[in-house]
Amino acid sequence: MDRHAWYPTGECGGGCIHPPRGRAGAIRQAVRVARLLSVVLVLALVAPVAWRVAPRRRHRLASWSSRRVLRALGATVVVDDRRLVDADPRVPVGGLIVANHVSFLDILAIATITPARFVAKAEVLAMPGIGVLARRVGVIGIRRESLRQLPATVDRVADALRAGGAVAVFPEGTTWCGAAAGRFRPAFFRAAHAAGSPIMPMTVAFREDDGHHCSAGAFIGDDGPLDTLRRILAVRDLVITVTAHPVQLPTPDRRADARAAEAAVWGGAQSARSSDNSKYSAGAKPARRAMVDVGKARSRAL
Repeated sequence: MDRHAWYPTGECGGGCIHPPRGRAGAIRQAVRVARLLSVVLVLALVAPVAWRVAPRRRHRLASWSSRRVLRALGATVVVDDRRLVDADPRVPVGGLIVANHVSFLDILAIATITPARFVAKAEVLAMPGIGVLARRVGVIGIRRESLRQLPATVDRVADALRAGGAVAVFPEGTTWCGAAAGRFRPAFFRAAHAAGSPIMPMTVAFREDDGHHCSAGAFIGDDGPLDTLRRILAVRDLVITVTAHPVQLPTPDRRADARAAEAAVWGGAQSARSSDNSKYSAGAKPARRAMVDVGKARSRAL
């Protein structure tokens, strides 16, 4: 595959993955696998019917499905909602969601807060089974190797925003381990300005229940989906914290918008740059407000 000079690449690889501090036993992992299979089976039977019969409840179905899958994996999702949006939390908030990208679990974690259409690489739409589901939930495909197709994809995102929905993008363009991250690329911020939609920065962090960074969920290097899934199942207590930062208004300067969103996601002045300008430290965990556990009870899950 030919790659242009601006093709997004990450610097994280196998060396970024470390064993969990707390490891789940074989029985607990087996129970999680059984739960996951049962959830997938139920969704395969129920989702197509619900999608047709109750189209207005698709957002709630997406949130419910995401919570059930994460719970089956033994993950707790903690939401630190700082958006300061005075609205019914059951009603999805429209706008351009921009977040750091660690894993395919990012999509599920964000969907528990604000169900959205996601921009994903076009290869996902071609995957057997997964591709059908992705198209059904409105995933917008992007060919990262083609600069020519980028403006048309940005226009599709703008159209979706004009329709009042939320669209989530990962401006880094690829996944990182979570302890380091890439720069936010400005292309999709143009869609927010074109549609007059707010920008909603979000930070997704993976930690064990003792607060230490957990690299098990990272989808990097030569990983396949099953590699990442096996590591997640082996973590005794995985906590995924999603911090929804205050909403930002778009400006005509998409690069400035990208810098502002990046600063919000990585804590602004509190984030420490590494010697490599393409990386940021994940920084200290921000003070929590309005904390809501949407994944499971705080007690340990099997």
